[in-house]
Amino acid sequence: MQPRFNFAKAAPDAYKAVAALEQYIQTSGLERRFIHLIKLRASQINGCAYCVDMHVKEARHDGLSEQWINLMCVWRESPVYDTRERALLGWVDAVTNIAKTGAPDADYETLKAHFSEEEMTKITVTIGAINVWNRLAVGFRSQHPLDAVTKAA
Repeated sequence: MQPRFNFAKAAPDAYKAVAALEQYIQTSGLERRFIHLIKLRASQINGCAYCVDMHVKEARHDGLSEQWINLMCVWRESPVYDTRERALLGWVDAVTNIAKTGAPDADYETLKAHFSEEEMTKITVTIGAINVWNRLAVGFRSQHPLDAVTKAA
């Protein structure tokens, strides 16, 4: 896969607008673990290698466990996530796949049981933002950096 072009250079104003939304998210008051959860899960759903790589590294940097990070793609089968995280993961799945799911009442009610309306709004804005980043990165074939190669033990 080859990069198509650098979207940030092609349309700096568009990039700055999305980056401004990102800055809002980072200072919105949402817990860091929830931001990581949203970004990583949506990026997995959207098949965005660039963003999965970035958000795994950021989650590790912020101290989230390898198990918490690694099992996110199979969250429904793992007890590692607490009830708030599970409610949030269900909402991320529903909103990221909104054309298929229609954001079901059951997922909304589960989210509502754990978060305020203000938090739900900020969560959904965060989901929308990572979906924008994913569409830019996947659509224009952004390449994640390659880490140094290490030998298996």
